[in-house]
Amino acid sequence: MKVRLAICVTGIRDVAEIKIGDTLTLADNEAEEMLPGYKDVRPMVFSGLYPLDTSDYEKLKKSVGKLRLNDAAFTFQSETSVALGFGFRCGFLGLLHMEIIQERLRREYDLDLISTYPSVVYRVHMTTGIELEIDNPLELPDTTEISKIEEPTILARIHAPNHCIGDLLALVTEKRGSCSNTETIDETRVMLTCHLPLNEILVDFNDRLKSVTHGYGSMDYDMDDYVESDLVRMEILVNSEPVDAFSTIVHKDKAETRGRALCSKLKEILPRQLFKISLQAGVGGKVIARETISAMRKDVTAKCYGGDISRKRKLLDKQKEGKKRMKQIGSVNIPQEAFVQILKSSS
Repeated sequence: MKVRLAICVTGIRDVAEIKIGDTLTLADNEAEEMLPGYKDVRPMVFSGLYPLDTSDYEKLKKSVGKLRLNDAAFTFQSETSVALGFGFRCGFLGLLHMEIIQERLRREYDLDLISTYPSVVYRVHMTTGIELEIDNPLELPDTTEISKIEEPTILARIHAPNHCIGDLLALVTEKRGSCSNTETIDETRVMLTCHLPLNEILVDFNDRLKSVTHGYGSMDYDMDDYVESDLVRMEILVNSEPVDAFSTIVHKDKAETRGRALCSKLKEILPRQLFKISLQAGVGGKVIARETISAMRKDVTAKCYGGDISRKRKLLDKQKEGKKRMKQIGSVNIPQEAFVQILKSSS
């Protein structure tokens, strides 16, 4: 039996240009169609990855490039954030895939990372008739230019004990889902078939599922259709300046609750300044939640022992005027640790 070895020399300099399923053909006998059974893998969950130390950007760039070579489902592109610096917008097949990639970057390449709030791919229909696919909240157009927004949904199958049905239905309803079928497996277990938005199960759904079922619940899901939904972009403003790292796409009914939670968390984390700091959550120019960090106050009357009250009043008025001028020209510098704590508590 004779075996023929074929050697193919190409001028390809970047391995990333080749995809699994690409068909090589001869110039004088071209193939009419590519080999069947192959298709591009489309990421469903997106998250930004930024190095904790900005000097590790080149190291992160090489690391994600190496991971891309043996994982065709992982995608990345460069991204810049005013708050977090240089990083990458990465696409994953799902939450488990995202956790594996982040853990490999930490263990195999010794990188300390900040990951932004995960999001999914939304279909945005413009008033001009154009359809866009948006995975980054910063790329969402103005509401006056949007006709409708569609979000991906899933068909979930939840296995759980019989006595947990009430809590599970409450959890599904809270996540904007609906239960279409209930099937009894045996005397102690049931299977619920539910339709849920993909965005709602990204963060804490699995943890809460385990909690209400005392660890006995499990879930499997398949992708379903895109469904029109009332979605908005929520921004966090610090002293009227938007912070792009905290921007998210949320359902209109949940925007106020999430905005209040973020502002309250920021109030605990951000350091106090010599002037008041306003923390606001805004949707389309409308403020839906607000917190205020009180100013640090120096005791300017400490050296006034006795005497007329007008002396103390004069010093306090002078301090008040100084704080007004400081607020006009002062800016809030958010420390890196604040971003880490907020994003960790949100993901």
